[in-house]
Amino acid sequence: MIFVDTGAWFATVVPTDPNHKSAAAFLTLNREPLVTSNYVIDETLTLLRVRGERERALTLGARFFTGEIAEVYYLNTEDVKQAWKVFRDFADKDWSFTDCASRIVMEKLGIATAFAFDRHFRQFGTVAIVP
Repeated sequence: MIFVDTGAWFATVVPTDPNHKSAAAFLTLNREPLVTSNYVIDETLTLLRVRGERERALTLGARFFTGEIAEVYYLNTEDVKQAWKVFRDFADKDWSFTDCASRIVMEKLGIATAFAFDRHFRQFGTVAIVP
């Protein structure tokens, strides 16, 4: 399984994003199941909307919620508490709360690979980054 982060989803659907070509090429060739979280979906759809990409947000959202493009992991109360602990304990990092939640999800599901352009995933120290 490969965990997909916000920047990768964004780059996949926005042709003007600098990472669009590599993101699209990766998805075309990838055969591993993709997993994302409800927190990443929230962040992605919000980012698309605030960047003037409302139609792309609606299209991508529909694909998320039909399960067409990835399995969606929904964080539970304990996951959120663990994400808070990471957010609090790694004060030397500028990880977003969603980054912390992603780390928890990846650890919980035993996922060691992330489709991400966010340098924060490299800082986790336990994750291989693709593409």
